[in-house]
Amino acid sequence: MNRPEAIIFDLGGVIIDVDFARVFNAWAQMSGAPAASLQTQFDADQSYQRHERGEISATEFFAVQRQRFALTLTDEQFLNGWNAIFGPEIDGVAALIKRARTLAPCYVFSNTNAAHQAFWEPALADTLALFDGVFVSNTLGLRKPEPDAFRAVCERIGASPDTVLFFDDTQENLDGAAALGITAIRVQSPADIEAALVACGA
Repeated sequence: MNRPEAIIFDLGGVIIDVDFARVFNAWAQMSGAPAASLQTQFDADQSYQRHERGEISATEFFAVQRQRFALTLTDEQFLNGWNAIFGPEIDGVAALIKRARTLAPCYVFSNTNAAHQAFWEPALADTLALFDGVFVSNTLGLRKPEPDAFRAVCERIGASPDTVLFFDDTQENLDGAAALGITAIRVQSPADIEAALVACGA
């Protein structure tokens, strides 16, 4: 693996633990609906994707979920459950980010929404300060795995895709990045990040 000119990290599943099961459990506890039923009905549909592109607000997104699940939860209750997706920062990742910075500038690129960003941004303030920039789908108006999303980030950081190293936990996103020539590494644990950094000479 060649030494990269820029390194991009996904956020959820790479830097911070995420688990949708916590969302459905929280909504179930507040509504009395079975969590398994909520999970079965949930879909990353157009409303979900539009929310992540910043095209609709949390209020609009929650209205879709309220109708889909036939729930009477308030927006505040939906939000509390929505933010339950986040667990702790993943152990050891901050040290690996510092190590990655010895190779090249480091950035975050996350599919997210304004409601989630308002939660994780302060929670991860110290770790996010290690990065040279943070890119999010809800302000870019583009989301992974769209090719234009990766092109936009590469243009903003001034790096050719074939000089970029990208860490993500979702194969669909990795495939989208690799299609542009980005070196895409699937992260199932911090050991995957470390192995890639070693291969690059860090």
